Amino acid sequence: MPRRQLGTVPGVDDSDGYFPEQVAARYDASSAAMFAPEVVDPAVDLLAELARGGRALELGIGTGRIALPLARRGVPVHGIDLSRAMVARLRAKPGGDEIGVTIGDFATTRADGSFRLGYLVFNTIMNLTTQQAQVACFRNVAYHLEPGGCFVIEVMVPDLRRLPPGQDAVPFEVGEGRWAYDRYDVATQAMSSNYVVVSGGQGEFSSFPFRYVWPAELDLMAQLAGLRLRERWGGWRREPFTSESRQHVSVWEKLLG
Repeated sequence: MPRRQLGTVPGVDDSDGYFPEQVAARYDASSAAMFAPEVVDPAVDLLAELARGGRALELGIGTGRIALPLARRGVPVHGIDLSRAMVARLRAKPGGDEIGVTIGDFATTRADGSFRLGYLVFNTIMNLTTQQAQVACFRNVAYHLEPGGCFVIEVMVPDLRRLPPGQDAVPFEVGEGRWAYDRYDVATQAMSSNYVVVSGGQGEFSSFPFRYVWPAELDLMAQLAGLRLRERWGGWRREPFTSESRQHVSVWEKLLG
């Protein structure tokens, strides 16, 4: 699932984008399932293999869910993230202060040096809410990659088949005091994840915007950036990607020369 469990809260400082301190403080707990070894280990295994001993650049490094175990595998990791609050959480973890992070929008922010691997996980490519920004992200990664280096994205397949005619919302969580649903605009590829939480007689609504993107569209963005598709799987364990896949892990390679 995406880095979408948390959204904006009215009145909250948004200087760190959609991940200010109020969100960063509860991010790991709300995403606990994504920190489980059976989720993290296959991703780290594949990324370490693709890095081939070289440097790795994580876009949207956040609190270090992937970066920290990847660094423990001996892969030098550098991150880009807009949220100082999220990065502070990374720094507070064992080994976190050894990972370099550049603060900024990962679509355009440059880091020092070149990298064997760049990667975006947990649907974070959709945090860029325009096609222009997503295209810029591919170009930014290509700028950083060594020839023959790889760019990896983990992202959902748009779940539009669950939309009946005339409906624009799909619930994905219904529980005691908590309801969540996605809204889609199929004309613009804009979507949002929306949350209603009721506790102690008080209600809170939050919303987080995205732009969903199709695999073929990502391939075109890669081509514009001088990358070519190398592999596409239905998950980190190299499951086949089919018409029934609800996510994909795609690997593009920077052309030589």
